[in-house]
Amino acid sequence: MNKIERLISIIMILLQKNVVSATEFAKLFNVSKRTILRDMETLGLSNIPIYAINGVNGGYGIMDEYKIDKRLLSSKDLENILTALGGLGKILFSDEIESTLKKIESMIGSTISGGTIQLSFYNWDGRPEIVQILKTCQEAIEQGRLLTFDYIDQSGVKSQRRVEPYQLRFSEMSWYLKGFCLDRMEYRTFKLSRTDNLNIDIKTFVARDYMTEQKTEQYYQPKLITIKVLISHRIKDQFIERYGHKRIEAYNSELLIAEIDMPQNHFGFRFLAGFGTDLEIIEPKAYVEEFREFLNAMLNKYS
Repeated sequence: MNKIERLISIIMILLQKNVVSATEFAKLFNVSKRTILRDMETLGLSNIPIYAINGVNGGYGIMDEYKIDKRLLSSKDLENILTALGGLGKILFSDEIESTLKKIESMIGSTISGGTIQLSFYNWDGRPEIVQILKTCQEAIEQGRLLTFDYIDQSGVKSQRRVEPYQLRFSEMSWYLKGFCLDRMEYRTFKLSRTDNLNIDIKTFVARDYMTEQKTEQYYQPKLITIKVLISHRIKDQFIERYGHKRIEAYNSELLIAEIDMPQNHFGFRFLAGFGTDLEIIEPKAYVEEFREFLNAMLNKYS
């Protein structure tokens, strides 16, 4: 963190708290107390109304009149930001996020420790590898530099790619990179767990029109088929979370019937197969037949 960022952070903290000691600031920003004293002098010279309190419980504060006129975020606003960042930290924990979390926590104080909402995400063994890949992608995006990597498709076929990286996206339980592939000369979305030998190229690029990218991505959306399924009460909650109450009705005393939209391919089949005997597809017949072939192919692996 540079000096300007630290000064802004100090002001934000003092806007929310009455008095903060130099020792607290030094620990928060991992600098010496002497550096904090110089920061306070700089802020004073910049006409920020900061005052010092001597003694055991002393420290630095900011004039109440300034707080009333300049406060941008309420404690509730900060709590909501802290909740969102806390959840993000579970997916991608970095030094920057950790520093931001500590700053916001210091602004809010200990009165809402734990918060009213807690977010929990996966903590798989492969996460450290993905985190390193994410950092490389983020660096390339920020610097406007090309990414090169080997990409392995669903069939295991490897191809070399040069990509203009534009955005990282977390969906369901996976991370994706959205960018313009110079080898295919079109916008593509790459699943990061399918990449290998990922490196930042020395070549830079000029970002293309984002609206064009949006239209192109819509073109690649899979076609969805409306199907009817019978489900047990054991998986009712999962269907409510994904599709809402309106898609689900009572069928009999033991089963429910749901009308949902699914792709008629292995992506849709794998999702539905994950529910095991708690789900049965009843319409349309063509979908049922293809799903049966998918299941038979699975069974043949163990015959």
